Amino acid sequence: MKKAFSLMELMVVIIILGLLAVFVLPNLTGKADEAKNKLTCNQMSSISGVLKLYKLDNSTYPQTEEGIKLLVQKKYFDEGKTPKDSWKNDFIYILNEDNTYELISLGADKKEGTEDDIYYTKCNN
Repeated sequence: MKKAFSLMELMVVIIILGLLAVFVLPNLTGKADEAKNKLTCNQMSSISGVLKLYKLDNSTYPQTEEGIKLLVQKKYFDEGKTPKDSWKNDFIYILNEDNTYELISLGADKKEGTEDDIYYTKCNN
């Protein structure tokens, strides 16, 4: 005699899988973007530490035009390359008039001024 699943057993399994998909998948979607945002904030925090070290050594932050590339040229980064955000974009560095700075990541869409931009001053450090 052949052993096989009955139609009722298959229907129960399909219903259970459907319920799992309904309740589990919404919790998983968006977690990758959230993780990338947190990683980008952590990267900005590291760059901020390097900027502060540069200021200790030189009494000022790099100018906006010099930016992070100056830190790479002066070998403040071990890797010798410009750090990138989670989406492989360069960070934007801006020195403000009050001698503070802002680091910006353009986010997934790679466009400035959109809602997915990440600002260091708005990261919860």
